[in-house]
Amino acid sequence: MDHPKVRITKTEEKTRARIAPTGSRDTARGSAPSAETDLTPSTWFGNSLPYLQIHTRFVIAMICGMLWATLSTWLALPWFADLGELITLPLAIAVIAGIAILPGYLTAFLITSLLLDRPRAIKAMPTGADRQRWPGMTLLVAAFDEETHIGETIEYALASDYPGKLHVIVADDGSDDETAAIVAKMALSNNGSGKTVELLRTEHTGKAETLNAALAKVRTDLVATIDADTLLGRQSLKRATARLISSIDGTDAVAGAVMARNSRTNFLTRLQEWDYQLGIASIKRSQAIWQSTLVSQGSFSVYRTKAVKAAGGWPDSIGEDIVLTWALLAEGATIGFEPTALAFTEVPSRFGRLARQRSRWARGMIEGLKAYGFRILRQRRMASHGIVINLLFPWMDLCYTFAFLPGIVLACTGNFAIVGPLTLAVLPLNLLLSGLMLRMQRNVFDEVHLSIRTNPTGFLSYLFLYQPLMSPLAVIGYVQEVFRRPRTW
Repeated sequence: MDHPKVRITKTEEKTRARIAPTGSRDTARGSAPSAETDLTPSTWFGNSLPYLQIHTRFVIAMICGMLWATLSTWLALPWFADLGELITLPLAIAVIAGIAILPGYLTAFLITSLLLDRPRAIKAMPTGADRQRWPGMTLLVAAFDEETHIGETIEYALASDYPGKLHVIVADDGSDDETAAIVAKMALSNNGSGKTVELLRTEHTGKAETLNAALAKVRTDLVATIDADTLLGRQSLKRATARLISSIDGTDAVAGAVMARNSRTNFLTRLQEWDYQLGIASIKRSQAIWQSTLVSQGSFSVYRTKAVKAAGGWPDSIGEDIVLTWALLAEGATIGFEPTALAFTEVPSRFGRLARQRSRWARGMIEGLKAYGFRILRQRRMASHGIVINLLFPWMDLCYTFAFLPGIVLACTGNFAIVGPLTLAVLPLNLLLSGLMLRMQRNVFDEVHLSIRTNPTGFLSYLFLYQPLMSPLAVIGYVQEVFRRPRTW
């Protein structure tokens, strides 16, 4: 629906002007809706279809994935035989499944999921209604030596249009720079909005312990987290909260949609811009449809405080947000995702930092699988499908790293034993998925009055170069976790 125009204050203009040069978006093109305006979620094809129950749609998506996998297997029969003569038939079957059949199933499943999506409508609640009062929220920001970003991060949080009580706790993890001084100064100032800032200083014990120290001080019904370099969209807390409250009973968390804020920096950040917009967003959208978002990421998520405290807070692990999400799922909770609750985070601009981040994510997945994976599997919920896929990811990454990439080199010499015409069959599916997600993301940005920046070089590079970079980094993370290497952030 069309949003009513409201007067834009100088503070809002200043806030929006900052996103354009530092983020991956152009300047905002309009005003935010008022607190009483409906917050219509971004939809497309699904609403034009007859209504189908969620389990029916889930079965249809699985059938479409299996049909594609069956067709791929039939077409690959000569390939199995030829490659089997070189490396034995069982190994050939495993390799081809890892580089072609399983990825094809996942892509077909994702596409069908997104096409059938009919997200529940969310509404902004009027602030005066006794039965629909906006719950109080505490926003936790764990910070360690973040003097460069922390001031701007807090300013964006305070510029939020969240109608309820909002208290920001910056948990300083023993910083050696001016982080604490900056936060202390902002905590003393009163911006007149009713939003407050508090500084909590701790010894340098790590992100999980720092967040838990802040969690102990939370007295509001909801708790949210952002990273110290993450800029919240003005409507994002309201939209994520509306999604949480509009969801089915038992929903204990909603992940926001995190985007790259520094995509203009270099080639590496331009690649990541499309990964956040298309790759990560498509997976989260699909998982949310089945009420089982597997990562309520620390860079921006909203939780029910009672559920987080019952789970023991954030665990001492390298993927603390992943493991917490799975702990909630293991207790029967539902985890949602709101694509219009946007936040813009600083992505790694150097390959070494990107390598540490992605290997850390891979280790976090293994930590989650070891701690809660089989408990979730035994529940036989739709979330179990995601757990099975996560169990298969290490094999697919190994096959991609040690079979597909060498196979490309061999193909360049005229040897198509590993990589040949059949391996390209998944490419049209990937292009279809990327095009579908691009259209959906345009709808998202239109809804919040932003524009997707044109970045064709980054888009093409993402399609053809990103996975060859990511799979080896994931393998490094798996190896580090298996051999219990020291954890590095």
